[in-house]
Amino acid sequence: MARSLNLCQFIGNLGQDPETRYLPSGGAVTNFSIAVADDYKDKNTGQKVEQTEWVRCSCFGKLAEIAGEYLKKGSKVYVSGKMKTRKWQGQDGQDRYSTEINVSDMQMLDSRNSADTGGQPQRPQQAPQQNTGGGAMGGNFDDVPFASYGSEFY
Repeated sequence: MARSLNLCQFIGNLGQDPETRYLPSGGAVTNFSIAVADDYKDKNTGQKVEQTEWVRCSCFGKLAEIAGEYLKKGSKVYVSGKMKTRKWQGQDGQDRYSTEINVSDMQMLDSRNSADTGGQPQRPQQAPQQNTGGGAMGGNFDDVPFASYGSEFY
């Protein structure tokens, strides 16, 4: 039995466009934040209260390149990964902390055209059927931007 588990899963919307940069080694790093909402019923008023939390996310390698290219402000996305807390000193000498998710799996939940239409999902266009020998489903999924991408890319 495992002694501990560091796994976080979130579904949310990006608050702004992701930022991609490249390390001296050439590897990509993409950072973004997603808003996740939780709601509950206030005991005193009986009103529904919605609380939004912001989750900082970091992707590396091929996953970072995909996130930087296809995610936009407002995109709905599923992310899974490990929680990591970094510590540094601010200009005032005080210790600062930042907690983020090192994303190992990501799935884009919007339709392909939603970023081009102000975040409004569009009905998917019917593509002609092609059998290119891509396995049981019969297709080449290399260019599908909303497929699930995971840690096998780095």
